[in-house]
Amino acid sequence: MIERYTLSKMGNIWSETHKMDIMLKIEILSCEAMCKLGLIPKKSLDKIKKNATFDIDEVKKIEEKTKHDIVAFINNIGSYIGPESRYLHMGLTSSDLLDTSLSFQCVEASDLLIADTKKLLTVLKQKAKKYKDTPCIARTHGVHAEPTTFGLKIAVWYDEMRRNLERIESARENMRFGKISGAVGTYANIDPFVEEYVCQKLDLKPANIATQVIQRDIHCQFVTTIAIVGSTLSKIATEIRLLQKTEILEVEEPFFKGQIGSSAMPHKRNPVTCERISGLSRILRANAQASFENIGLWQERDISHSSVERVILPDSSIALNYMLHKLIPIMEGLLVYPKNMIISLSKTKGLIYSQRVLLELMKKGLTRESAYEIIQRCAMQVWQETSDFKEILNRDRKVRKYLTPTEIDLCFDIKYYTQHADRIFKRVGLK
Repeated sequence: MIERYTLSKMGNIWSETHKMDIMLKIEILSCEAMCKLGLIPKKSLDKIKKNATFDIDEVKKIEEKTKHDIVAFINNIGSYIGPESRYLHMGLTSSDLLDTSLSFQCVEASDLLIADTKKLLTVLKQKAKKYKDTPCIARTHGVHAEPTTFGLKIAVWYDEMRRNLERIESARENMRFGKISGAVGTYANIDPFVEEYVCQKLDLKPANIATQVIQRDIHCQFVTTIAIVGSTLSKIATEIRLLQKTEILEVEEPFFKGQIGSSAMPHKRNPVTCERISGLSRILRANAQASFENIGLWQERDISHSSVERVILPDSSIALNYMLHKLIPIMEGLLVYPKNMIISLSKTKGLIYSQRVLLELMKKGLTRESAYEIIQRCAMQVWQETSDFKEILNRDRKVRKYLTPTEIDLCFDIKYYTQHADRIFKRVGLK
């Protein structure tokens, strides 16, 4: 499943080859900057730019001996360059390459996630508008509450995903930092101009201050943002799963011709993709917890964060990209059953209008406590009898003392509950 998906654009961003391509670019740009400072002859720079390349298999072989990935990488490039390789990595430390390339990858990953989020927002906007006036029951604690519309339910998702878009954009901007300041970030052996030059060419910003590494609160924000977005996707998927329950069946994720719901039960149409989305969101939240642990490193740096990030950054980015690509077609092809929504609205025999009746009694001068006692007593009769709520209200002496049959009827007008839908949609930006 998700293993195959790593072959996508997002998977390619996190490939070893792409990472080394970026690191090679950083090395060459650093040489360009040092040439401008007069530290590398122009002829030597030309040879470096012409011959600099790497062989990923050879890098791995060298690493088996050196036990150091960056040394292996530099040595392999040097074998293609020749004597001019003495200028390679001059004044840099491994983390200058690793952290700057990692920032570049996170920015690239963010761009894909932003594009996917915008696609989902477009679909949610369309669906919210389509079902703006489609009445359905709202549930609190899993119990029928009051009427709403299916469009308003989707509008909540739209508004949350709009906030998520802002979060990803913010995380992207905060990841847009490079660092080429040497072993402990003091620029002792490398001019700050090199960092400025390289970052400008990569469309990054020089870190304001660093140790041997860029500080990991930045990366934590990136991973936790992914976890928040994934949790929203799980929230949407969970609601679809709940509404697809057989006894409800108000919506259903698309079920395609030839699809199998169960190996044992031919009748089954299961919300398997929504379940997959919910499951993957748990991994994203677990990865976010690991990113918090990476913030506190020993003094100017240890490498306890490195092994963790090699897992959580690609895995979180790829997983969220995958989840978005699964939820978008679900929302596009979502099966909606308005007739079943109407059936659900009637299941409690009118009890969902109890607050409206309560308020009408209070308007007649009753205290909240007195009105509540009357309406709750009538409501409990509905749970115990076969009569509907309106019928019980009409035969209750205390209710009839204050409300006429016409006034009671008005309390059961569903349009009362959806009268502000247009205003809410406008506030959310759906008009």
